Amino acid sequence: MVVVILGVMTIAFFISRVIPANPVAAMLPPQAPPEAIEKAEKKWGLDKPIHMQYVAFITKLFQGDLGTSIRTRRPVLDDLRRTLPATIELTIVSLVFGVGIGLPLGIISAVRNGKISDHLSRIFAIMGLSMPAFWTGILLLLVFYYTLGLLPGPGQLPAYMTRPPRITGLITLDSALAGNWAAFWSGVRHLILPAFTLGWLSTAAITRIARSSMLDVMNENYIQTARMKGLRESTVLLKHGLKNALIPTITVIGLRIASLLEGAVLTETVFSWPGLGRYSTNSFLAVDFPAVVGAAMVFAFLYSFSNLIVDLIYAYLDPRIRYS
Repeated sequence: MVVVILGVMTIAFFISRVIPANPVAAMLPPQAPPEAIEKAEKKWGLDKPIHMQYVAFITKLFQGDLGTSIRTRRPVLDDLRRTLPATIELTIVSLVFGVGIGLPLGIISAVRNGKISDHLSRIFAIMGLSMPAFWTGILLLLVFYYTLGLLPGPGQLPAYMTRPPRITGLITLDSALAGNWAAFWSGVRHLILPAFTLGWLSTAAITRIARSSMLDVMNENYIQTARMKGLRESTVLLKHGLKNALIPTITVIGLRIASLLEGAVLTETVFSWPGLGRYSTNSFLAVDFPAVVGAAMVFAFLYSFSNLIVDLIYAYLDPRIRYS
């Protein structure tokens, strides 16, 4: 994990410095005199050679300092703490949608292989994979918010509603802890469209790998033995079949967590979600070097951490796997 994070940080740092863009020019007005530009470059350390900027960045990093955002004028670490919880909340709910829909569809497709329900479930899953997140989000807003008025529009809460005291940064959890149930249910309703937009992307991958794994497992001898013992079909499927088919499915789910974080960049922009994805997008557009590198490090850490959790779950699902 350390090697991956340092590698991503280094690549992001050097790419952000060699692109033909000047953050100072984006920050100052077009009519700024050369003296003002030189002063700003010196303030942000952009007047030094790239290797000296990198050394200074690494030195500050080991002191817990990711630098100051050129766009917001706040420490990057504070901005990440402020925006990351919203993305985590959206990712968790999206994963619930993806697993809650994809896993049952995969099991149904395997059990009813070749039948209409199998074809329909695969069509639904592939549609979610084929449609870009921003397009799906716009369509959902158009239908359920603008046309039918069944669900709220962009944002976490209505503009007129007071936000709960910040405890965890997760709007639904903070509302529940504060006993503000109006804000809680409003936050839940605001989560449905963006979470479904992201979760639908994961449905196809989870459905296909769950279906394939279940088909392989259902042909094993121990499944036939369990049926010959007179066990109920539900017991055979869930206790003997599903548990043994979960390892490849868990692998895909772990990778989908990282993909959900990546997809949040577009989804948060469409739904005006104040998370890390939207913060990253605005930082890219503003050529905000410190914020871009900081966001890349967070994405790399979450990606590596999700893979670590998957490895640990392997040992729980398969007794033959042991880590020493």
